[in-house]
Amino acid sequence: MGAYILRRLLLVIPTLLGIMIVNFTLVQFVPGGPIEQILAQMQGEGDVFAGFAGGEGATNEETFGSDSDYVGARGLPKEFIEDLEKEFGFDKPPLERFLTMMGNYLTLDFGESYFRSISVIDLVVEKMPVSISLGLWSTLIAYLVSIPLGIRKAIKDGSSFDTWTSGMIIVAYAIPGFLFAILLLVLFAGGSYWQIFPLRGLTSDNWESLSLFGKVADYFWHIALPIIALTISAFATLTLLTKNSFLDEIKKQYVMTARAKGLSEHRVLYGHVFRNAMLIVIAGFPAVFIGVFFGGSIIIETIFSLDGLGRLGFEAAVARDYPVIFGTLFIFGLMGLIVGIISDLMYVLVDPRIDFEKREG
Repeated sequence: MGAYILRRLLLVIPTLLGIMIVNFTLVQFVPGGPIEQILAQMQGEGDVFAGFAGGEGATNEETFGSDSDYVGARGLPKEFIEDLEKEFGFDKPPLERFLTMMGNYLTLDFGESYFRSISVIDLVVEKMPVSISLGLWSTLIAYLVSIPLGIRKAIKDGSSFDTWTSGMIIVAYAIPGFLFAILLLVLFAGGSYWQIFPLRGLTSDNWESLSLFGKVADYFWHIALPIIALTISAFATLTLLTKNSFLDEIKKQYVMTARAKGLSEHRVLYGHVFRNAMLIVIAGFPAVFIGVFFGGSIIIETIFSLDGLGRLGFEAAVARDYPVIFGTLFIFGLMGLIVGIISDLMYVLVDPRIDFEKREG
């Protein structure tokens, strides 16, 4: 197993390098870089993308400027543009910028945001509590509900309980998370009906003055609606995966043998079937958490005004804040690859019979 882990760790380097090369190359062809963003704001346009359409009756010179290649550079000295390029490093060729960036990343220097005057690491740490809250609680609740429900559906396969719960799961899966989030706001956050939950934020303004119990209660009070909205569609996959895993195991020879020995149905299901059926479900926990943690909360964070990593990534992409974009991409890409290795270790922990080295051989 040690040799397998070592090979996987060594593969992290070229894989992560490939991710960074592809994304850095794509960014070179995307219009509206950070220089254009700054110039557009200085000209009072607000957003650089408004300049690409030109506007009604605009000439090419009015749109693109006579002395600069940048949109929004009208009337600004060329020396000022050159100083901006030098400050952000755009006076150097793309290859040199990429090599410099990767060299800095090897020393854990992820640079500073172009527009926030804060290091990328500090920015990620600042936004982390919201994303951890959403990812961790959503994943835990999904597992705590889906596993018992999936087992029950497997035991009652084909019954009325299995039929109507499947219908409910399909409906929940079909409802977009953002639409359900808006519905929760309208119903329970003072939209048109009840003012039961707060509208935004992770904690109240007076959180520091609350007691320990008050802080815990306030935290869950704020996080309740976002967690429900984020979790509602996660039940389907996990529940059906648990059900199908149980059904596959129940049909195997060792289950019939255990029943023939006179073991109780409870002992057969939870003493023999459960461990094997839960292998793929439990081992997939790290990957599920990372999936929710990284990609599932952008819209939810925006709707509930939660300042997390999803919203940070979206805002950085819109503003072309390259240090934040590439810094977070490197960090999360590395974490995702490491989690893949942890998932394999989880398989071995749950079922020691699995040997990845023999499979590779």
